[in-house]
Amino acid sequence: MNILEMVGNTPFLELSKISLWTGKSRPSGVSLYGKAEFCNPSGSVKDRAAKAMILEAIGEGKLVPGKTIIDATSGNTGIAYAMLGAALGFPVKIFLPANASPERKKIIRHYGAEIVETSPLESSDGAFLAARDEVEAHPEKYFYPDQYNNDANWKSHYAGTGGEIWEQSGGGVTHFVCGMGTSGTFMGTSRRLKEKNPAVAALAIQPDSPFHGIEGTKHMASTINPGFYDEKQPDGFIEVNTEQAYVMARRLAREEGIYVGISSAANVLGALLLAETLPPDSVVVTILCDTGTRYVSEPFWNFGAPHA
Repeated sequence: MNILEMVGNTPFLELSKISLWTGKSRPSGVSLYGKAEFCNPSGSVKDRAAKAMILEAIGEGKLVPGKTIIDATSGNTGIAYAMLGAALGFPVKIFLPANASPERKKIIRHYGAEIVETSPLESSDGAFLAARDEVEAHPEKYFYPDQYNNDANWKSHYAGTGGEIWEQSGGGVTHFVCGMGTSGTFMGTSRRLKEKNPAVAALAIQPDSPFHGIEGTKHMASTINPGFYDEKQPDGFIEVNTEQAYVMARRLAREEGIYVGISSAANVLGALLLAETLPPDSVVVTILCDTGTRYVSEPFWNFGAPHA
């Protein structure tokens, strides 16, 4: 086995203790599961899409020796590219906002990749525009996967994540809840699940403000939309608050023993908000996107005992 073969087939964890509010039970009969994408080899769900885009490019002759892999990211896809570049022998150049956590920057550099930091005020949109400008200026130097517009992104989740959730839930999933950055995880997974059972409801997590701290999750109404994002695909949206997502991250660590990042916590928060409205025997599945070790320097971990 090599490192690429470790991508996917992640665990399916029952979140049996966590509730929406501390001390309040979840609605009776509603089950909640998290797809443990932090178990991918570089530590996040983005390994799936990065692997698919890179291997497709090699197979089509677009990525050849002498080319550098270049793309924009909020952090996790950059780490995945850096890992794959190291494993396959390609240099990697990553554009990301300067306010990305120092842990993610260090990991990317430890894999040997180069980082270009962009304005934190422009978020991932600024990184995207800067990477595109670099490619346009020197097209001969780079292979540009363009994760926001590459169909191999969402197809990796259609082929992998969605099918795995169906099998691991025994075909019992009734609701799928997930935030959107590139939207690849949501688009691919929800399409596969609805193909298996059209009655599966797919709800997208949305930050409750354009100015939010849920890294890796876009407020679609105020940002550049990915090319493959279909606004008609979600059956609805669940708005989540940044501060409440921070609380949920601390609670997941302390109540479930699951140490994950902010986008994962936002997903669980949204899933619990949904669970409050559902009948018994509902099975809600969400994505645990990445490990919390990428955010250990973030001050919200030190706010004291978790509370709602």
